[in-house]
Amino acid sequence: MTGAICTYRQHLAATVKKAGSSRMGTWGGWFTPHSAAAARAILERVPLVDLTLEVRDARIPLSSAFQPLTQDSFSRRRIILLNKLDLADHAQTERWIDSFKEKNCICFGVNSHNKGSIRELINFVRARIKELKAGDSGHTATVMLVGIPNVGKSAIANAMHQIGRISAEEKGKLRHAIVSSTPGDTKDIRSYKIASHPNIYVLDTPGILFPEIADAHAASNLALTGAIKDSLVGECALAQYFLSVLNSNEEYKKWESLSGHAKENSAQKRGQYPSDHTQDFVVWDVRRTLFETISSFGRRCLEEEVEMGRLIELQFAALHEDFRIPADDTDGYRTVALKLLNLFRTGRLGRYTLDPIPQVSDDHSLIHPPNISPSDFPSQNI
Repeated sequence: MTGAICTYRQHLAATVKKAGSSRMGTWGGWFTPHSAAAARAILERVPLVDLTLEVRDARIPLSSAFQPLTQDSFSRRRIILLNKLDLADHAQTERWIDSFKEKNCICFGVNSHNKGSIRELINFVRARIKELKAGDSGHTATVMLVGIPNVGKSAIANAMHQIGRISAEEKGKLRHAIVSSTPGDTKDIRSYKIASHPNIYVLDTPGILFPEIADAHAASNLALTGAIKDSLVGECALAQYFLSVLNSNEEYKKWESLSGHAKENSAQKRGQYPSDHTQDFVVWDVRRTLFETISSFGRRCLEEEVEMGRLIELQFAALHEDFRIPADDTDGYRTVALKLLNLFRTGRLGRYTLDPIPQVSDDHSLIHPPNISPSDFPSQNI
């Protein structure tokens, strides 16, 4: 990891830390009294459910660990779900799953938007419950989805509910959990049926992120992947950090074929929906610009903070044209940042795994979060 990336990371992490403690008293900028009540309610239910599914972001398998769960919760009744497989580096995800298994943690990769992946998850959960409830498999079982904000718990709950009911030929109105790219939209604990014979219900829970985050690496990656509201840390700082990651990554080399003659082909379509940055021809222009700007700088130069800063500013200026932002837009820099973040978070600019696998075999600092009990939080109905 280059020193230039570390500089952008430290800057972003400092902003996250400030945002987390921005309110007076006990509560941070995103951890409210309602968050504390939700954390308490979740912890009280952990010993009552048959299976706990901890949902993490496959791009940040350690940074997205769910802090309220204790070390003792890592047992036969807990499964780590690495969601958003489609956004993470496939080879790195396989290594992460193997790493968790080596630490005796049950781990399963899932894409909440892929029906086949959800069917595999339902079958895996059913088999696990059958194993845990040997001799008592006919009774109703409950599983609970837990995790930090914006890792896809509600999307998984909806998909399991829909596919599970169809497989069981259940009739009646489907229920839907609120799914949003904005962290913290799920406010209550809700139950959804996902299987019959035996009946299995899944509990969708609010995302909980504590105001104190382990380190700068975790803080910056949580912000970049959307676990913290962009408005709390600043879209421009997030986009700059993303570019520092991209500029030091090999992903851009996949776009070499877009350089040169391809520019003329997409230029013919500039009049079509100029404000929609998700169109293929706009994305191709963005990829081409990123490839050409990175290639114009030497790799050694990008290890220096000043050179990385020059490249990022050059990219912002060039992307202003690629995103078809009007010249009279007084907030054009932020508009570029918003569009760039959207393309990253939807996988249009490559697949990234931002957490490196720990080299020290006994490093459980994020795999086993600190002990937290329900008594640590105030009583409040949820």
